[in-house]
Amino acid sequence: MKKKIVAMLMAATLSVAMLAGCGDSAPAAPASTDTTPKTEVTSTTETVNVADVPEENLTETQKIIKEAQGMSLEELANKAIEESNGKTFYGVGNSSRGKSALPLFIEYLQSINPSYTMEFEWQQPKNNKIFEQLSADSLKDSGTFAMTLIQDGNQIESKMVQTGILDTFIPKEWAEANNTTADAYKGYLPLQTLNKVFMYNCTGDKVYTNCWDFVDENIHALYMDIDSEIVGKNFLYMLTEDKYAAMLKDAFDALDADRQAYFKTTIDAMASDASDLGLGENGKYALAWIKLWVESYNAQTDDGPICNTLVTDSATDQAGLLVYSKLRSVEESAGVSVNNIKVAAYQDGYKGIGGYGYCHYLFVTDNSPLPWTACAFIAYMTCTEDGFSAWGKDMGGYSSNPTVAEAIENTYAHSKGGCDESGNVVYDAKNDRGYDWWTTNGELVLEDPEYCASVSFTVGSWIELLTKYSESAE
Repeated sequence: MKKKIVAMLMAATLSVAMLAGCGDSAPAAPASTDTTPKTEVTSTTETVNVADVPEENLTETQKIIKEAQGMSLEELANKAIEESNGKTFYGVGNSSRGKSALPLFIEYLQSINPSYTMEFEWQQPKNNKIFEQLSADSLKDSGTFAMTLIQDGNQIESKMVQTGILDTFIPKEWAEANNTTADAYKGYLPLQTLNKVFMYNCTGDKVYTNCWDFVDENIHALYMDIDSEIVGKNFLYMLTEDKYAAMLKDAFDALDADRQAYFKTTIDAMASDASDLGLGENGKYALAWIKLWVESYNAQTDDGPICNTLVTDSATDQAGLLVYSKLRSVEESAGVSVNNIKVAAYQDGYKGIGGYGYCHYLFVTDNSPLPWTACAFIAYMTCTEDGFSAWGKDMGGYSSNPTVAEAIENTYAHSKGGCDESGNVVYDAKNDRGYDWWTTNGELVLEDPEYCASVSFTVGSWIELLTKYSESAE
């Protein structure tokens, strides 16, 4: 029955593709021919760059962005002062830290013009309502929101960028730091990459030495439900991409024969679905891991409670996949300690994916009431240490600007976050190995908005057919 449903989904997908190729009801995004080297932390999504669009086809905001991309931060600051002095700036984002960054930005503008003033309001919609809020605001000739800091590359691509609601602005200094130019760059602008990593409570004898351990029999890892935080679903989409499916296959091959035998039944059962969904040769390993994960994880409402549970003495042998930075807020006490957990990927001999990474992206709204100020604020956050400082104190959050990332590490020393003043390791889990380590040795699965959007219907519909684990059903 499931195979028939999958086949129907594939047929529907082909129908959509055929419609997209006829007439102009569903135009395809223009292909990119850009070969400019980019830093590892920049977006891999290819999207329209205002530099490639004839002037007569640009919106008024896009015309400003095109001009702004050739200007320094100080030049943008002067434009912002002229545009927004005495006004109110409204921003919206998935991160509350935007509210912390705005006062610093105003102080920066006041260092250039002491008489400058600007009020501000930062909103953080819950339950993924940010897309609805931006869509509604886009219907106005002049919107309320000047810019946004937003996550979930899949929905950004399909609901925000292709619909013309949000525009990408690439600051000149950011491009230079990444060895490219604003005109050549073809992706979204990421403020930072954040990681969620596998951790487990180590107060007992159980160890997790392989990513397949987290989907083993009777294991119910704590995880934010994929319907509560959609980037979690993007993580599952990305596992079906050839690179990450191969990682899962390699991790499976590292298991002993008995362990392989347990998982092989599910893997073999996924072969036909992987073929129907058009996945690569290792697609069945990805689908098997996804199936076992969705049908076993213990759904939670937030990463904070997951962290608070895992670091307790009473959470013996439990595991979870959660935002790495949550460890920073753990208060040591009787029965609670960071030393009660281990980061799986940091352990000698660990095999397979260590977690996943996703970006916070920055955009100017196409009907922005303060486009120059929005561009200046975005440049300030991505090109200066002070601008990124609202996020800089957290390990597991990596600036997309290598110059800023280096400055942040020099200030906060995340690589030694678990050491005392003498350099002795006190909490190994808090010694952040850094972005380069996580994306190589740590085998971090990185969100690619374009890939997520390409499989969100097929793989996404397949995931919807899975039955989630429920404690009450046991």
